[in-house]
Amino acid sequence: MQDRQTIINKIRSLKKERNAVILAHCYARDEVQDIADFVGDSLGLSQEAVDQDADVIVFCGVSFMAESAAVLSPEKMVLMPDADANCPMAAMVDVPSLREMKKKHPDAMVVCYVNTRADVKAESDICCTSANAVEVVNSLDADEIIFVPDKNLAAYVAKHTEKKIIPWNGYCPVHNQILEEDALMAMHDHPDAEMMAHPECRSQVLEEADHVFSTTGMLKYAKDSSCNDFIISTEQGIMHQLELENPEKRFYPVSRFAFCSDMKMINLEAVLRSLENMEHVVTVSEDIRLGAKRSLDRMLEVKRSR
Repeated sequence: MQDRQTIINKIRSLKKERNAVILAHCYARDEVQDIADFVGDSLGLSQEAVDQDADVIVFCGVSFMAESAAVLSPEKMVLMPDADANCPMAAMVDVPSLREMKKKHPDAMVVCYVNTRADVKAESDICCTSANAVEVVNSLDADEIIFVPDKNLAAYVAKHTEKKIIPWNGYCPVHNQILEEDALMAMHDHPDAEMMAHPECRSQVLEEADHVFSTTGMLKYAKDSSCNDFIISTEQGIMHQLELENPEKRFYPVSRFAFCSDMKMINLEAVLRSLENMEHVVTVSEDIRLGAKRSLDRMLEVKRSR
């Protein structure tokens, strides 16, 4: 078995040889974040893939993220180090079911969270992120909005718009299992800390939070804030970047169970195999790619607020 430094050295060598760039989501394993060229949220990384002068994109996240990179950068080879790394929430919506809901609400426009597969994006009118969901919904010329797939993000948006939100019954298992009791206990244990919560959390958790932010919003606020103690209500992988960027501050996970096993599937060995064997190539058919890109492009025209 190879030691970690040997694996890292091989990854760095192959990365140069392949003219590759490694992108890691901030929920990925710590050691994978450390060898990545860029760490961020799913859409930010896909946009980074567009901007990079690379032939190969190694995407260390889950499948819908790599698909988005392939949609936005068709001229580049996108690799997923572990083909089994999938998002349970993204799997909760499919095109046939979405079409049935659209028939029931013919006057509604469809907003799909970026945490969806490419074919669902292609079936939607526009995409959104957790950072710009409210702005995206309010920018549309429609009174009814079908919002897929996250019911918790839909509920958050519904509180910040006058439009009628028709939610899909999906959710992120990691964020949905964070309870109000977890938030209250963390606040009791750390009374001087501010709580930042991701809008994929239940509404009861968001109501207890001092701030509701996307992952990128959390990273920015922690860096800019004069506060030194924070309770983090999202997947605990983000703690690594928070601590690296703010070594003098303290961060506490709202729950030790806020852990996504899919986001942790990709390890250093998988990244090395991916570069050695050029696996697993992510492809999106051209008709779906164009439809998904249309929804993403429309979203990018809307400002990002948090």
